[in-house]
Amino acid sequence: MSHLPSTHPPADPFRPIVRGAAQAIADFAMIENGDRVMVCLSGGKDSYTLLDVLLHFQRRAPIGFELVAVNLDQGQPGFPKHVLPAYLGTLGVEFSILERDTYSTVQARTRPGQTTCTLCSRLRRGHLYAHARRLGVSKIALGHHREDILETLFMNMFFGARLKAMAPRLTSDDGSNVVIRPLAYVAEAEIQRYADARAFPIIPCTLCGSQPNLQRVVVGEMLSSWEREHPGRLNNILRSLGRVTPSHLLDRELYDFAGSGPDGDTAFDSEDFAEREFLVGLQELAVMD
Repeated sequence: MSHLPSTHPPADPFRPIVRGAAQAIADFAMIENGDRVMVCLSGGKDSYTLLDVLLHFQRRAPIGFELVAVNLDQGQPGFPKHVLPAYLGTLGVEFSILERDTYSTVQARTRPGQTTCTLCSRLRRGHLYAHARRLGVSKIALGHHREDILETLFMNMFFGARLKAMAPRLTSDDGSNVVIRPLAYVAEAEIQRYADARAFPIIPCTLCGSQPNLQRVVVGEMLSSWEREHPGRLNNILRSLGRVTPSHLLDRELYDFAGSGPDGDTAFDSEDFAEREFLVGLQELAVMD
């Protein structure tokens, strides 16, 4: 099957992704008129899908914004340098390839048996943020999806004793970049179906992808089993992140328990968690033909 992009992405697998992304962009004011958005393209299914979605919105949305795709070549052995330039050239989108040998740094500073993700991620963010400033972009778009957010939530709970996930929109640590995650509401399975239909030229990560025993992988398998056994559970968990009741948690900085105390004693709200209302909201904000 050809790896060249088709003129029109496959309609069926693309539709739920567009609905979810449209909802997230609207909910968190991710893209505004006049934005210049840097799309971080790794060569994985998520970032390829993100670029397709934003190109679709660029054509259809009632606002104007620019896109520039950026790949960080981290110097990994065997990295196919020709793949992304050839692919992006067919799209006609502005792009740049940033060459920084973070691979050697990570290998030199990582002890045997230690995971590489934390250091690799920190180095990658630093180079991308600096490049974003050079390009004069107003937003940096990352391809994290629903499962990435939920895995982070449970990783922080299980191993950091902290209730924290991924923000759909945030200002970077240095205060100079706004990071957005337009696929925050999109299920990984939907992205996989779309990527299979599009036959993207996937570039596997030989650095972190070679660590099958990562705790994140274990948590991801736990989430997958939940969804298989109880379809809709992951969407309910995701929705809960936007429906927080601080008085029924244990954070004394969020709520003055020593003062008035919480109102009501209901610990579990018995209500209908059906997806209908959620999906209707996505459909209303979708930008489709």
